[in-house]
Amino acid sequence: MQRFIHHSLLLVIGLAYLPATLQAADHPNVLLLCIDDLRPELGCYGVDYIQSPRIDALAKKGRIFTKHYVQAPTCGASRFALLTGTYGSYGNNALFKRSRELRSGAESVPPSFPAWFKTHGYRTVSVGKVSHHPGGRGGSNWDDDSQPEMPNSWDRHLMPCGDWEHPRGAMHGLAHGEIRKNAKEMDVFQSKPGSDDIYPDGLITAEALHQLDDLAKDTAETPFFLAVGIIRPHLPFGAPAKYFEPYRDAVLPAIEHPSKPTGKTTWHGSGEFMKYNRWKRNPNTDAEFATEVRKHYAACVTYADTLVGRILDRLDQLKQRENTIVVLWGDHGWHLGEQAVWGKHTLFEESLRSPLIVSFDGMDDPGESSSAIVETIDIFPTVCELASIPRPNGIDGQSLVPNINDPKKQGTEAVSYGSRATTIRTPTHRMVLHRNGYAELYDHRTPAGETVNIAEREPETVQRLTEKLHSKRSFPRN
Repeated sequence: MQRFIHHSLLLVIGLAYLPATLQAADHPNVLLLCIDDLRPELGCYGVDYIQSPRIDALAKKGRIFTKHYVQAPTCGASRFALLTGTYGSYGNNALFKRSRELRSGAESVPPSFPAWFKTHGYRTVSVGKVSHHPGGRGGSNWDDDSQPEMPNSWDRHLMPCGDWEHPRGAMHGLAHGEIRKNAKEMDVFQSKPGSDDIYPDGLITAEALHQLDDLAKDTAETPFFLAVGIIRPHLPFGAPAKYFEPYRDAVLPAIEHPSKPTGKTTWHGSGEFMKYNRWKRNPNTDAEFATEVRKHYAACVTYADTLVGRILDRLDQLKQRENTIVVLWGDHGWHLGEQAVWGKHTLFEESLRSPLIVSFDGMDDPGESSSAIVETIDIFPTVCELASIPRPNGIDGQSLVPNINDPKKQGTEAVSYGSRATTIRTPTHRMVLHRNGYAELYDHRTPAGETVNIAEREPETVQRLTEKLHSKRSFPRN
């Protein structure tokens, strides 16, 4: 009884700060759109050669966070942070580790994002790649019902596979059911004529529309939490040919800082990218090929943008937009030649910064951007507050509602981690702390950005940021 009174009091206090339209709705729906490997390479983020009209339109109705940072530059660990609101371990099996803890009877594991909303009366459905494995299951082909990635979280967790046979095949699939078996035998990019459904994301979107139709029938009694995970622009870069056409003759800006960094960093040799068939070409030494890669990535972004638009259009057709919180999130960034990297898995800005847009009806100053530094772990508590649900105990994130209400409000710092080091991003600096104590320090107020390590020149800054880093998170966390 005391716990209920405590939660009720917190909820009443929180409601005083909510926009009027959300006070009127008991519990608005939630639509969470997760897009894989999406850099902030969108029109609404100031990139003029990219065609992303549907996400740009969403941004005009929402709050754009221009300095959103993920917790880890890899899919599984980043999605762990999104779906638990906590810092976690590095690696794609982070959610499976949590699953084993839950099944072993551990009582200290906080509830997941969807599980918490399910507890509060929501119907929870995931379609596509929301957790690391599309469909949320383990096993050799990621379709074993006895190995849930997120136990007790989803009423339905779905992954339509069609000709790709199983979720593992769809995750790395190319057109017309081509499954990744040996990456060396698959082209690193592809553009085939046909409809949206010739690639797996077309099937994911069709299923998401079907689920929306079903969920919308009962929203007067039961709100929904629908998470949709779009795979592209994840490797290999395959999209219907019509999405490549706008880029065929496009002039792309020069790659910033294209040289391999000197000294000790988290640089790597782009192994995930390089194992695909590249026709014996290397984008670090072949400028024409580098441009081709970037154009095919852009085509995948426009493909994903169109699919997002189809989902939002259906939300409008069902007259649910006014009572739905829409969150669009990229699970991490992706190097397109910066620091001579083609991939993720570094602790540079390009791997860690990704799009975040929050939209709901009645927002003050929609379309205004916030430059506050925010983290992926903040999304869970933010949606709790917007949906008039108390935040659970044990999560690390902080609500972004103050930043939504006042886009000029500053943030704090962002912590991210990899297998070899940990980093903290402030409004002016990034510090990377390696496990042996070696530090990288970069000043983002200078044109050099993350190319000149000034740690030896500014030991006091390193010490201050090290203390701040450890105050936010203990390392390493296995």
